Amino acid sequence: MEQLKHECGVAMIRLLKPLDYYQRKYGTWMYGLNKLYLMMEKQHNRGQEGAGMACVKLDTMPGNEYMFREKAEGANAITEIFKNAQKGFAALTPTQIADPMYAKDNLAFAGEIYMGHLRYSTTGKSGLKYVHPFLRRNNWKAKNLCLCGNFNMTNIDEIFDKITAMGQCPRIYSDSYIMLEWMGHRLDREVERNFDYAKELGLSGTDITDYIDKNVNMSNVLKTTMPDFDGGYVVCGLTGSGEMFSMRDPWGIRPAFYFINDEIAVLASERPVLQTTFDLECDDIKELQPGHALIVNKDGNARIEKILDQRGDAACSFERIYFSRGSDRDIYQERKMLGELLTPQILKAVNYDVDHTVFSFIPNTAEVAYYGMLRGFKEYLNEEKIKEIESLGHYPSHDELKAILNKYVRSEKVAWKDIKLRTFITEGNSRNDLASHVYDVTYEVLEPGIDNLVIIDDSIVRGTTLRESIIKILDRLHPKKIILVSSAPQIRYPDYYGIDMARLEEFIAFRACIELLKERGMHPLIDEIYHRCLAEMKKPKSDMQCCVKALYKPFTVNELNNKMVEMLRPNGVTTPIEIVFQSIEGLHKAIPNHHGDWYFTGDYPTPGGMKLVNQAFINYIEKVYQFQKKF
Repeated sequence: MEQLKHECGVAMIRLLKPLDYYQRKYGTWMYGLNKLYLMMEKQHNRGQEGAGMACVKLDTMPGNEYMFREKAEGANAITEIFKNAQKGFAALTPTQIADPMYAKDNLAFAGEIYMGHLRYSTTGKSGLKYVHPFLRRNNWKAKNLCLCGNFNMTNIDEIFDKITAMGQCPRIYSDSYIMLEWMGHRLDREVERNFDYAKELGLSGTDITDYIDKNVNMSNVLKTTMPDFDGGYVVCGLTGSGEMFSMRDPWGIRPAFYFINDEIAVLASERPVLQTTFDLECDDIKELQPGHALIVNKDGNARIEKILDQRGDAACSFERIYFSRGSDRDIYQERKMLGELLTPQILKAVNYDVDHTVFSFIPNTAEVAYYGMLRGFKEYLNEEKIKEIESLGHYPSHDELKAILNKYVRSEKVAWKDIKLRTFITEGNSRNDLASHVYDVTYEVLEPGIDNLVIIDDSIVRGTTLRESIIKILDRLHPKKIILVSSAPQIRYPDYYGIDMARLEEFIAFRACIELLKERGMHPLIDEIYHRCLAEMKKPKSDMQCCVKALYKPFTVNELNNKMVEMLRPNGVTTPIEIVFQSIEGLHKAIPNHHGDWYFTGDYPTPGGMKLVNQAFINYIEKVYQFQKKF
């Protein structure tokens, strides 16, 4: 019930026809710019800390700008950057604004290639300089590089050491800037390779420039840079000479979808974005495969090329549970299945008393799983009705049938989220009091002391909102029992591939585990795992294992659940509470094609992930020692 900051969103459009084609067919040369705006707004859920866009004009004459960029911070960043991009349009005559040649010669962002980015920080770094896209300038068109992406790299220290050893001196220590410098360096070498070859062909002057612009091969740049990176990523870029590219990580962690026809080549982080923006069918759109890149050259020739061999099958399951838009055909069905598969566990929690149970959901992202949960209970109730009718032993009367068939699954809109009252409050007690009123309830939708209340969420991560607000609010209805349901399994391990949950102590499951170990006198296990993590850090990264997994082995899921309830129960709340989590088996049954589950299992797909989770436990223990001097 806590909002997670997470993967960013990307959008790219390459117009494959001249601007006057779109003016004639669609009534505006701004077709590409308008579509970029729609693609970014449709992915607003993926980033509200900042947004940026870039544009490249093809075939400009020297002395004229050909790469344009706008960036802004804040929840309204998309509106701001597009407003700035069209600054000055109001002063134009209707004839001028409708003239694609005038626009191409006189207006910024009247180009053929567009790239957009929405940002959520997962590193704690903020400020306009961290908002994508990033731009590396040069007087040679082909050496200009603009870069953005949905990524988090786990080995940035190694890449930093590599490029500084070569003589580079990056201005900022972040994966985005370091990737820009490393890729820019290899782009320089690709341009120089073409320069030398053009000289061998006997070309000179601007003929060499034209040759370079037409023959830069971005796959060479990608093949000499991306093998060094460990992490989850979709990296997108433009060059001043007109190359456009997007590459997906070889583990398939981060998603990307594309569509190509004779008018456009487009790419986005989510499939429904392309469907809605370009009025496409689901099957028209293709998923960019792990290790592959979409590359469109200056002449508009689009291709899919394998850059790296696939290294794993770790497509992010959290994308399907929480982050991506639920309007995707497959994601919608997967989320419903996640809810439906929880039926047996919930039945047990309510002691099979469906007649006296009310079902609801918090927050809105859990709504689809809620529908699946209702479907599961409807099927259960129908089977019970059939058994009851069959057990009558005689032809049922009208009243008997009516009594049986009138049994139904009771669903209500129980919780309502109000405005964030605490944004302007700094004093601790006042803020906590206001936080408890972020949600409100629909009163008298259940019978106090008799009806159970089942509330489904997509995931339970930190538990803060549950403790500070949700449980207190739900308790006002005086249910017989509160059952908190998570459509995701227990989140036990940090993410290092683009989701804002990098510290172990953030997770209520981890904190519950530590408390159980302390209560049961199992402190030596904590110390043992700490020293095992230290030993792992001395190994080659490729040989490291996740030592933190051993922490959970002494306990069953139910033992951890019960401890979580104890820790989350607010003072004064005496209503029985039970937590039900999705099982790992249920996760994979509902989402069979996305096997990335490291947040639940500790099975990290890359060596960098293994290293960082061990380091996270070391950091946690050393912080505890610093303040407590003992466990």
